[in-house]
Amino acid sequence: MKLKDKVAIITGSASGIGEATAVRFAAEGAKVVVCDVNQAGIDRVVADLQATGAAAVGFVVDVTNPESIAAMVTAVKAQWGRIDVLVNNAGITMDAQLYKMSDDQFDRVIDINLKGVYNCTKAVVDTMIEQNSGVILNASSVVGVYGNFGQTNYAATKFGVIGFVKTWAKELGKKGIRANAVCPGFVATPMVKAMPEKVLQGMEERVPMKRLAQPEEIASVYAFLASDDASYINGAAIEVTGGLTL
Repeated sequence: MKLKDKVAIITGSASGIGEATAVRFAAEGAKVVVCDVNQAGIDRVVADLQATGAAAVGFVVDVTNPESIAAMVTAVKAQWGRIDVLVNNAGITMDAQLYKMSDDQFDRVIDINLKGVYNCTKAVVDTMIEQNSGVILNASSVVGVYGNFGQTNYAATKFGVIGFVKTWAKELGKKGIRANAVCPGFVATPMVKAMPEKVLQGMEERVPMKRLAQPEEIASVYAFLASDDASYINGAAIEVTGGLTL
């Protein structure tokens, strides 16, 4: 078990890649903290994890609300005494071309995808410094490396969280803390699978492997980066795209 007894907080983990990451971390022996704004989803994921014998708790956390994050962190430390891994997975899209994008669309995506990552990391970093150990993992995207039509706001956040980890790697590496980003391509999450079949086929055709990634394939990269197997990987932005960008 790569993550035995590691305490891992995963935001946006009531569905999709976040849920798959929670399941994988639990299978690797981690104590999992499921965080999301969806109470029903939290309850389902926590129950599923506990049914396998895993240690798991859930919290309603709004990453734009520092008070809700602080309350979760305080409760986790009271229960388990430490925080070893933070996966900043929570995120949204509100797409529009630049000339059609509203200020609300821009601000909402920035607040959750970028400021939310800052808020959550700021809430745990003191604990990790005291421990002289920790791993911070940010969910970026292929869009955060190459940009994408209609995603001015999303691309800005996903570029930004790569900038975060490169900065934190320099600041925190000497304190035993590693920071990395994962940049998925097209992933078969429930949101993506709800797209029209023609759109999905077009996405698959753009990938040399001729298929979308499964959420579990992204989760496995997070599990590797969170583990001691990745002990010298710091400040990296790892593309998991099936060769999409070749």
